[in-house]
Amino acid sequence: MELLITIVLLTFLVAIAIGIIVLRDLLAGVILLGLYSLIAAALFVVMDAVDVAFTEAAVGCGISTILFLGAMSFTKHDQKPRGHDSIVAIVFVVLTGALLIYGTLDMPHYGDPQSPAQTHPELTQHYLYKSPDETGMPNVVTSVLASYRGYDTLGETVVVFTAGIAVLSLLGLIRRRPEEEAPEDAPGDVPTIAADDSERTS
Repeated sequence: MELLITIVLLTFLVAIAIGIIVLRDLLAGVILLGLYSLIAAALFVVMDAVDVAFTEAAVGCGISTILFLGAMSFTKHDQKPRGHDSIVAIVFVVLTGALLIYGTLDMPHYGDPQSPAQTHPELTQHYLYKSPDETGMPNVVTSVLASYRGYDTLGETVVVFTAGIAVLSLLGLIRRRPEEEAPEDAPGDVPTIAADDSERTS
């Protein structure tokens, strides 16, 4: 049953990814990105990675969607038509994807009883019983994320922080009109009275 649910969720992810690429409406793309993160979080829950699912739902579906919608207030909803795609870029993406898939071929299958996590229970015992003494943290998940996987967590934090700063910098840009395009009377100012109008009133 879990395998069937996993296949269905992965199919949804592929369909949504294709929709994001094909659509030219930016608002629809942002909504699909949020939906993609939500389905990915559901997939993590099915795979018993609840902590990762919580992070994906909060950051990917929540904060990222809000930042994207805020950035869209400075742009149009329709994406500009693109020219011919670069062949070099397509080849680079295909090669990168092939390398990533090749790197996962030697990984154990999901739920494999012969995986190192199942055949070496001393690893689990080590983290459960020795992590408080080695890291000084009573929570096992915190000790893994902040100590054993400290550099990985630091890299993820830098990526999220950089993305947030980039979006906030875009939201903080002040659009100024050139002086020749600026109106004579700014909103809220008292309109100036022309010379002819002043003579008529007198």
